[in-house]
Amino acid sequence: MAKRGYHHGNLREALIASALTLIEEKGPTGFTLSEAAKLAGVTPAAVYRHFSGREDLIAEVARLGYEIFAELMERAFAGGQPSALSSFEATGRAYLAFARRHPGHYVAMFESGISIQRSPELHAVARRGLGVLDRAAGQLAAQIPEDRRPPPQMFSAHIWAMSHGVVELFARGSPGMRSPFPPEDLLETGIGIYLRGLGLLPPDR
Repeated sequence: MAKRGYHHGNLREALIASALTLIEEKGPTGFTLSEAAKLAGVTPAAVYRHFSGREDLIAEVARLGYEIFAELMERAFAGGQPSALSSFEATGRAYLAFARRHPGHYVAMFESGISIQRSPELHAVARRGLGVLDRAAGQLAAQIPEDRRPPPQMFSAHIWAMSHGVVELFARGSPGMRSPFPPEDLLETGIGIYLRGLGLLPPDR
């Protein structure tokens, strides 16, 4: 594996880039801090100038991922206006697109075991991104009669679980998991079935 190397002043960025590569190749627990240092072209001791350990490095990868995620989700939500339904569907597609375009960040965020409570900064940006889905669900749920309306957080959690399942099984090339349908179609039809069950879409004819 070739060394990335770094220029004076961007050691932190070089280590984050190395961690992203290793997370994608080996998973969040499949590499050591020494491997990240070697890939960045520095000694293991140099890592501790910026990170207290591997978990600290992975947490920073997750935080940066949530920043990208939040921007994508906010853009999708705004782009779907003025319809609450189109905004809601757009956030689901944005989730899937993020997982495909930023697999290292995605794994650090959702599969590394790093809690979003690890730092105030991580928690704030995670809630910013996930809060977009809550807002989209809240707008759509408001159209359901109150006696049949699920809590918006439950609504968004269901869609999050569905999106995450499609990503894990079919969108990131999981070994042995293939679908005759594109992941986007699986997510769209799954959301459609869910929304029809809530009475937000008319039944298929």
